[in-house]
Amino acid sequence: MTNINYRIKIFSGYTLIELLVVISVIAILLGLSLFSIDAARKSSRDSRRRADLELIRSALELYKADCNVYPSSITFGGSLSGGGVGVPATCGVGNTYMSSIPLDPKNPARLYIYNRGLTATTYELCSALEQTSGTATCGGGGICGTGVTCNYKVTNP
Repeated sequence: MTNINYRIKIFSGYTLIELLVVISVIAILLGLSLFSIDAARKSSRDSRRRADLELIRSALELYKADCNVYPSSITFGGSLSGGGVGVPATCGVGNTYMSSIPLDPKNPARLYIYNRGLTATTYELCSALEQTSGTATCGGGGICGTGVTCNYKVTNP
């Protein structure tokens, strides 16, 4: 009988080329996903801005229904209530029309702007959307934050 000794060579690990290909593919996929995530975040913030302005519009319309005029100013982050200086006596004193007026999602870099018209029967709400170009003047101005131009406007119906 012969004793045959077989030697089997086992190679473990990957070559440098294989590692570079895998790392390159991962880097490309990661780069593409970061761009799409950023676009989705901007779109989400823009949707929230539109929804916020519609909520504020609803509160302003309720205020006008009670007071026959729109408020002279509103404090973003504060509340919108009836009564106050310069408000007609018919206004619902003690009514809260909005307990917390929303701020822009990127506050303080971006702001919402409220401007009541001279006749107190019109108003403008402005914001700066991230995925929209153009300008919207609000009360003769168009600045919605530090170096940010307003490009979305909501007015009374």
